Parts: sequence; structure tokens; C-alpha cells
Amino acid sequence: MLVLPDRDAAQEAAEQLSADHADLGELEIVRDALAGEDDAEDAQWLVVVEPPEEGWTAALLRALDAVAAEYDGWREES
Repeated sequence: MLVLPDRDAAQEAAEQLSADHADLGELEIVRDALAGEDDAEDAQWLVVVEPPEEGWTAALLRALDAVAAEYDGWREES
């Protein structure tokens, strides 16, 4: 899963990943409110990425890291 600072970044990252890595299938974008925060500004956006059939490769994980970094986010293993 990629953790990104806002919805626009999450959508753009998901579009980029879908275009570059069709084997990832459909990506889900989810809002993740920070604990105890009700303000929409205090939310992170997640791009949920399921592993492809052949599993994660080092190259694919590096690609996820690069996309996350490009949009000021990071990759987290769930």
C-alpha cells in the first residue's frame, strides 16, 4: 500500500501505476483519517496495491517506492 498526503496525489499515483504495471490489476484509493482527527485536512490517502499473481519482485517494489516518493509519500506493507 502507498501512503500519500492527499487525494490528488493518490489518484495520480494510481493512474501512473495502472499505466506502467497493468499486472497490478485495479487499484483502490482509500481515505485514512488520522486517529482522533475529524478534520478532512488531517487525512492520508492510501493506494491499496495487491500483489500480482507471480508475487512481488524487487523491481516492482522499487517501482512502488519511486512512485510513492514522487508524490511525497511512502510504501507500507500491510
